[in-house]
Amino acid sequence: MKLRDLAGILPVEGTASADLEVTGISSDSRQVRSGVVFFALAGTKADGVTYAADAARRGAAAIVAGSAIAGLSVPVLAVDDPRLALALSAARYFGRQPETMVAVTGTSGKTSVAAFTRQIWEQTGYAAASIGTTGVVAPGRNDYGSLTTPDPVALHQLLKELADAGVTHASMEASSHGLDQRRLDGVRLAAGGFTNLGRDHMDYHPTIEDYHRAKLRLFDTLLPKGAPAVIFADDPWSAPTIQAAQAAGLEVLTVGRHGDFLRLKRVEHERHRQRAEVEAGGVLYEVDLPLAGDFQISNALVSAGLAISTGTPVAKALMALEKLKGAPGRLDLVGTTTNGAPVYVDYAHKPDALENVLASVRPFTTGRVIVVFGCGGDRDRGKRPIMGEIATRLADVVIVTDDNPRSEVPETIRAAILAAAPGAIEIGDRRQAIHEAVAMLHAGDTLIVAGKGHEEGQTIGTETLHFSDHEEVRAALRERAA
Repeated sequence: MKLRDLAGILPVEGTASADLEVTGISSDSRQVRSGVVFFALAGTKADGVTYAADAARRGAAAIVAGSAIAGLSVPVLAVDDPRLALALSAARYFGRQPETMVAVTGTSGKTSVAAFTRQIWEQTGYAAASIGTTGVVAPGRNDYGSLTTPDPVALHQLLKELADAGVTHASMEASSHGLDQRRLDGVRLAAGGFTNLGRDHMDYHPTIEDYHRAKLRLFDTLLPKGAPAVIFADDPWSAPTIQAAQAAGLEVLTVGRHGDFLRLKRVEHERHRQRAEVEAGGVLYEVDLPLAGDFQISNALVSAGLAISTGTPVAKALMALEKLKGAPGRLDLVGTTTNGAPVYVDYAHKPDALENVLASVRPFTTGRVIVVFGCGGDRDRGKRPIMGEIATRLADVVIVTDDNPRSEVPETIRAAILAAAPGAIEIGDRRQAIHEAVAMLHAGDTLIVAGKGHEEGQTIGTETLHFSDHEEVRAALRERAA
């Protein structure tokens, strides 16, 4: 590729640098080699302009920045939005993407919706992939991940790899950070989905309204006019999301109890599954969903809507729901005690998610609901007492422990939760907390270990140590059975 091939994104028309060979795209100066175009992005901790000289020394073909940079030996291309230019340049450089791409946004449920949509496509014969918090799942690969929405270069390189491997359909999560930071720009989306909105990332977004506006970029900016917008209809933020999607000229398809496209008419909750009646196009379908929790019905309907709106027949999509497997760490049944008490691991680390998961197990719990949870350090501090209140209101036994304290003092985090959790038990060591919770289970009880889900590490200070809630629950169950 020549630099001129990025014309329309970068101001290269008629310049002497238009014939320069481009060998790569990067926003990390350490990755720059001869021919790479370096994008100097302003971040929360550092400004990429600081590293422009280093990129030039490493052989950058050009530097892209928000303004001119003096004293460099390579061309400097000034653009209004370097992040947008990076995403669009990466999309053009790597080129190929799966033919059918969908993205889902919302506070909770994104991982499940992306995974469920992939599974529906797989069951109807497509080579499909999902991209999100738990990594990349595709035919022949299952890569553990750490970012909900990868950076644009990694994302577009991944999309090319998937397309080259024969993947035709891919679903991905769209986080508020990813949308706000232009990471999804350049992805050729066929449809978008919305699950719900609750308090999250208040350390990044100044208000809940700003948080919602970031989510809306999926609908008012990234989706082409006329594209389907599958929106869960039963959330307090559904109406403004529907309005925004309609104003953007999208085909709004609502799902849920108040949905017009897929309407949930009736649901019966059982311990490990749910029986639902779903109306679509005037036809009533009976669906046995092999997953617990009302929120999983909601996620399944958004997933089915995305699959149907991109070409999957209605009956096949709804039939596929009966074979769904839950996403790792999402109300994940790890095991049961010898007296039959189930132990679930769930990723709930925000108020709405914790409330949903605790409420979802109550209908089939004849004894006590017990929850073990904490809050992460260096993140939204305001949610800590909110989650403490939710836990004590909806669970019978609350154990407050450490999550990922990061650079904060763990006792301080726990104290903020406990201030709104009268009667809660404090056990700072997460391993001990899990083992003690399992030991107190009686027949009829249900235990939720919340907050870390699929994660396999615990970050304390600057060090991430191996830690898995799944492993600890299994070890505790073995101890109790011995």
